[in-house]
Amino acid sequence: MNQLAKQNRIYEDVKFLTELRPYRNYQNIESLNAVCEYLKKEIAEIGLEASEQSWEVAGKTYRNVLTSYNKEASRRLVVGAQYDVCGDQEGADDNASAVAGLLETMRLVVANQPKLDFRIDFVFYSLEEPPFFGTEQMGSYVHAKSLHEQDADVLGMICYEMIGFFSDEAKSQSYPSPELSQLFPDTGNFIVVVGISKYQAFNEYFYSLMKYGSKVDVRIISFPSPFGPAGLSDQSNYWRFDYPALMINDTSFLRNPHYHEPTDTIDTLDFSKLTEVVNSVYRALIRFNSDMK
Repeated sequence: MNQLAKQNRIYEDVKFLTELRPYRNYQNIESLNAVCEYLKKEIAEIGLEASEQSWEVAGKTYRNVLTSYNKEASRRLVVGAQYDVCGDQEGADDNASAVAGLLETMRLVVANQPKLDFRIDFVFYSLEEPPFFGTEQMGSYVHAKSLHEQDADVLGMICYEMIGFFSDEAKSQSYPSPELSQLFPDTGNFIVVVGISKYQAFNEYFYSLMKYGSKVDVRIISFPSPFGPAGLSDQSNYWRFDYPALMINDTSFLRNPHYHEPTDTIDTLDFSKLTEVVNSVYRALIRFNSDMK
């Protein structure tokens, strides 16, 4: 029987990230480096080999942390999450929830040893947040560009972005347009697969795999444009190199009042639902057929 995600491990990862001081923003290199060392330690304990990808901005060195499962395969699926925060805040949902989710996904893959005909590249990014968002200094841009330069055979990219805030209260979910409010519930207790229509087949395929057997409500939306709500995280940099990419998201500021605020703390997260999101993504990854991209 396959091992499932463990809520206590996810909690401990979020706890480490949210208790780190000074806060893990771009100005506090020592804290960003502490995250990297923590990630490398966890990767080693899982049984994989970690590597780093570094670049310089204004005389400071920033790092992505990477590892792979089934490294011998040529085709690859990238699964990533950012570990930096915006300003002086703990960033429990944004984006400790996703980093913890990615670590736990990695643990499940290694523990269960699924037989895949592709490799999974797990990537932890720095510099997703302002003032670097939308620039070529983002860790995800650095990584996506490196894949392009290697002429890598990329099946697609899955971005974990804010996966821990849920509410069972009516009208806890807002929308940027009346049209969307007609399509989705007004209660913020679901997770969304977010992409753009250019890669709709990829989006719908992963959504179908993630939704099947899920204990959390999974929804999907493919926006017509890569700008606006669709592109507000690291997946957007893979589109720039024509790689299919999507985001797994709890709708961010459309639901979470603590977005980019000091109140984004560990006690605001729903670890039960967060754990089920991880289980659903894991099952989608191991069911993924590389010929169906």
